[in-house]
Amino acid sequence: MPWSIEIDDLSDPAVVGLLEAHVAQLRATSPPESTHALDLDGLRREAVTLWVARDDDGSPVGCLALSLVDPTHPELKSMRTDSAATGRGIGTAVLQHVLAHARDNGLDRLWLETGAEEFFAPARRLYARHGFVECPPFGHYRPDPLSVFMSLDLSGSGSSATRAHTTTASPATPDTI
Repeated sequence: MPWSIEIDDLSDPAVVGLLEAHVAQLRATSPPESTHALDLDGLRREAVTLWVARDDDGSPVGCLALSLVDPTHPELKSMRTDSAATGRGIGTAVLQHVLAHARDNGLDRLWLETGAEEFFAPARRLYARHGFVECPPFGHYRPDPLSVFMSLDLSGSGSSATRAHTTTASPATPDTI
């Protein structure tokens, strides 16, 4: 089933619900000092862009934000696939879309922080498949045994699959997030 990927302004209660579920799950999985998710106010900041994947019926099935709050460390935030939509390649499609946007806008590198617990293993595998490698803490982060820090060099040629993006996507490689 195809879906669309669009920038979102958080005015749709269904998108807000998806993100609230995301934050609640992170808080249930990691202690407060190791939970670095943006809340809704953080996602509404001018320096943050949120993309939402929607099913053909318009319902949100996934999201990913790009934060330029720290322009020296452009960071991916709030990666989420609705639990009812996992395994359909939505996480892959949204990530590829945002990576293409970052390249198209001249970003040389992206960073992210994700959890070290087993719960986050599918996300770490997804990022690694797209060229992200582990790195030291960046920006405001400090070493945390429950966090994994990753970065991606966007200045190289990369693969065509990573560079490609369209506004309408269909399942390609299933992922588990």
